[in-house]
Amino acid sequence: MFSLSTLFSAIVTLLICLVAIRFLTVLTAKLLKKSTKLDGTLQGFIQSAVRIVLWILAAIIVANALGINTSSLVALIGVIGLALSLSVQNLLGNLFSGLTLLITKPFVSGDFVEIAGKTGIVKTVGLFYTQLDTLDNVAVSLPNGDVTSSSINNYSREPQRRVDMTFSASYDEPTEKVKAAILDAVQQDSRILSEPAPFVRLLEYKGSTVSYVVRVWCNNADYWDVYFDLNENVRESFQRNGVAMSYEHVNVHIVEK
Repeated sequence: MFSLSTLFSAIVTLLICLVAIRFLTVLTAKLLKKSTKLDGTLQGFIQSAVRIVLWILAAIIVANALGINTSSLVALIGVIGLALSLSVQNLLGNLFSGLTLLITKPFVSGDFVEIAGKTGIVKTVGLFYTQLDTLDNVAVSLPNGDVTSSSINNYSREPQRRVDMTFSASYDEPTEKVKAAILDAVQQDSRILSEPAPFVRLLEYKGSTVSYVVRVWCNNADYWDVYFDLNENVRESFQRNGVAMSYEHVNVHIVEK
């Protein structure tokens, strides 16, 4: 049985703990709001974690005020925590990976990325899953553990992007003529940047064709439009400048004896 003085002491201790919890949770919220580097989801998680820890500490302090042996209570909480961590190991792995993503920010909502073989626009970065919307409008949810353990290609991070393409021409066409025709197609597109300067060079000799590499720079948002338009413009420029677009073929010569 608890004495009246013990109960009174426990009630006073509980009231003090409640005031302390209120003060510390409000202080934590204000400090988090001042931070511009922490995601809103991460701020919410930190506030919840702080609140849970404070309540556990308050329970231990009040139990101690009542004369309850808290060492066994602390041990019990430790055992329960260990059992829970083992049973939800993968879930916790995704949780800590989600926290890592929210802190390091290798990508943010709206970025066009490639992760673990999946390509799409980042819709949300949650504590457990990262959701992408693919170009054909399929929602893909990737466990954060898989995201942090994979290579991440962020195509939206830089303001400019390089378009790399190859074109083939006949062996009969002079090199400078082909390069001039490709540059003519490049100059038709105002979205292609003059700096860095467009790069056009002979790449390799194939069985039936000569390949030329083209590297041009454009603003990130114009990448795919420039890519497809340049593909069409080079074909039209070849026709306009009299350059034969060859293809892989085999010549068979019959020798009569």
